[in-house]
Amino acid sequence: MHRRRTVLDRHMLEAAEVAGSQFIVTPGITRDLLEASVHSPIPLLPGISNASGIMEGYGLGYRRFKLFPAEVSGGVAAIKALGGPFGEVKFCPTGGVGPANIKSYMALKNVMCVGGSWMLDPQWVKNGDWARIQEVTAEALALLD
Repeated sequence: MHRRRTVLDRHMLEAAEVAGSQFIVTPGITRDLLEASVHSPIPLLPGISNASGIMEGYGLGYRRFKLFPAEVSGGVAAIKALGGPFGEVKFCPTGGVGPANIKSYMALKNVMCVGGSWMLDPQWVKNGDWARIQEVTAEALALLD
């Protein structure tokens, strides 16, 4: 059985609620999904890639966003620039974030965290190689010291 891990619309949000999700992170936004999430008991970290997306969410009270795909969307320079007009907003960049640039992102005052799939190789998860995942995650954290 293939299980979707990405919430893309109101119906998927409702299914995630029923499944017991504790939070939702999306790759992008729609007005419908943002409005549905405002009334959901589950916190949403909406994905954006530009100022228009931030403004859409901002108008509904969102102040935390996933920047995706971060590197393609301008990376560190984009987050610095977006900090000007959106001083209250914090970001979780994902998409192109890895060991080579994690420090650059985490050094920004408007970055609250980063996401990186390099720490969760699908094969490691499939094989239950939790020790490898823990090791790579520890290595990522060590990069921040």
